[in-house]
Amino acid sequence: MSAVTNMLANPWGWVLALHLLCAIAWVGGMLFALTVVRPALGVLEPPQRVALHHRIFRRFFLIIWHAMPLALITGYGLAFAVYGGFQHLPWNVNAMQAIGLVMAVVFLAIVFGPYRRFRAAVSTARALEAAEKIRRLILLNLVLGIVVVVLAAL
Repeated sequence: MSAVTNMLANPWGWVLALHLLCAIAWVGGMLFALTVVRPALGVLEPPQRVALHHRIFRRFFLIIWHAMPLALITGYGLAFAVYGGFQHLPWNVNAMQAIGLVMAVVFLAIVFGPYRRFRAAVSTARALEAAEKIRRLILLNLVLGIVVVVLAAL
């Protein structure tokens, strides 16, 4: 059987690929935002920083709004189709799914908490204050995401 025929015969390989792409977008996006974008924003005046934050948050959160549920759905699909359910999951996969759920809750807390306040801020100072809370929660999620990547490698 050729490699292409084998790939087409195993749709769960495609599901795993989608799962990994969602995780890469989420964790990689957070890493890029915190280690590249945020330090670069320091050269801008506060009103410019807020304007750029607005554009970055809007685009990134829209991507994660779609990637996060896809990652969870594909992960649970794989758990049942490949492993036969939760009772057969290796410990590291169980830990990954638990941490993934925590990450999803943190993301929702960002969107419905400080990001909502950021969008509604009437002053630059309040917007930057909300942006700092968003940064701290993204840092938390990044650490959790890195733990998930390490668990996946075990």
